[in-house]
Amino acid sequence: MSHPRSPRALLPTPLPRRAFLATGTALGATALAACSSGPGASANSGDAAGGSAAAGAFSFTDDRGETVRLDAVPERIVAYVGSAAALLDYGIACVGVFGPARAEDGAPSVLAGGLDLDRLTSLGNAWGEFDIERYAGLRPQLLVSDVHTQPDLWWLPEDTASDILGLAPGVGIANVGPPLRVTVRRYAELAGALGADLGSAAVTGAKARFDAAAEAVRQAARDRPGLRVLAVSATEDKLWFCVPRDLSDLTYYQELGVGLVTPRDPDEGGTFQSVSWENAGLYPADLILLDDRAISLQPGRLEETKPTWRALPAVRAGQVAAWSPEPTYSYAGCAPALENLAEAIRAARVLG
Repeated sequence: MSHPRSPRALLPTPLPRRAFLATGTALGATALAACSSGPGASANSGDAAGGSAAAGAFSFTDDRGETVRLDAVPERIVAYVGSAAALLDYGIACVGVFGPARAEDGAPSVLAGGLDLDRLTSLGNAWGEFDIERYAGLRPQLLVSDVHTQPDLWWLPEDTASDILGLAPGVGIANVGPPLRVTVRRYAELAGALGADLGSAAVTGAKARFDAAAEAVRQAARDRPGLRVLAVSATEDKLWFCVPRDLSDLTYYQELGVGLVTPRDPDEGGTFQSVSWENAGLYPADLILLDDRAISLQPGRLEETKPTWRALPAVRAGQVAAWSPEPTYSYAGCAPALENLAEAIRAARVLG
């Protein structure tokens, strides 16, 4: 499986970095893009949410500082699969997705959340795939994706990004740099600009659950002082130690007091320090968070094929928990991840 190499990329297999122009894109007769003063600032005075659906118009300033203004709220939205899953939790449906929506066996990937993939047009499941003709046929009015490395929109192929963005304006929400609570809030603000009712019982209930789960993580960390937590991804030839500051969820977990281990020598591309399997014990840990995406080997495979994995103290103690480096960035999507982390910390013990 091929993946990009870019600073703070979420995929542990390096290839050349991609880039594209995020400005100067043709937006069509009814759309206008203009630079703003920075992420989260709105073109509408007093609009702290960074977006507006007032009077039927749409305005949103994304985390690249790019403002998209449309005469009407877009209804035909195409999004990176994780972005589409986040918007769906606020009742905003997309007409198409791109990115790894399905696993190799055809089942929905962990990134798909509650999406009904059979009712969505897929523009490409693997890195480098984006069917522009099919995209044009969807008559897109807005494209939404994450921002891992400024000013790139995640998963758009470098050689066709300008063509893609010539068909509809793009909006990006940063999931590297700001902590999870900010990334989740920004997706909520985007959903609000797209017409979601952020005051509904479903949304306020999900936020209350998210806040309670965050507090549970904070309390669990207090109750387990000195617990060393290591986030990793695993491939056949390497173990990848994650750099907490390079992912929004791990950044937030550190804010909540979780004692995450920070690798001392990150790879050139950032996000991970990769080592051969004979060095799997380089960083002692009491609790291991293991990447649950299809790109990473899972516990059964690791225990069958990697003796140095089996020898790790946390593995021997049964202190391994699933972790998604790309959670669904909504209150409803992230609350379970926080709850599971709190439970894993409470169940773990310092191994010495």
